[in-house]
Amino acid sequence: HVQLVESGGGLVQPGGSLRLSCAASGSLFSINAMGWYRQAPGKERELVAAITRGGSTNYADSVKGRFTISRDNAKNTVFLQMNSLKLEDTAVYYCNAHTVEVSGVYLEVWGQGTLVTVSS
Repeated sequence: HVQLVESGGGLVQPGGSLRLSCAASGSLFSINAMGWYRQAPGKERELVAAITRGGSTNYADSVKGRFTISRDNAKNTVFLQMNSLKLEDTAVYYCNAHTVEVSGVYLEVWGQGTLVTVSS
């Protein structure tokens, strides 16, 4: 099986920064697209940012210019640099990856979620 291990969440003041990290491990053969989603209380889960293996990116309008997604293909890791954080960024953030296991099975894998709380 494939696992996504996340780190970097926590409590931060408005205007502050956090860097989320997500590393894939397990019976991996390859990883295609990776991304970050978030879900705030009472709201639907939404795409925050995504990145392809080749480095093409896509961002939600609400985070454009403030967040940056990147990846290290050699380490099977995706990052989310979060700057100028706002109260409305408070949510559980989930890492997502489209993978191929060594068995040849295609899997969409989710991380366990990491809580980001923006509060003064």
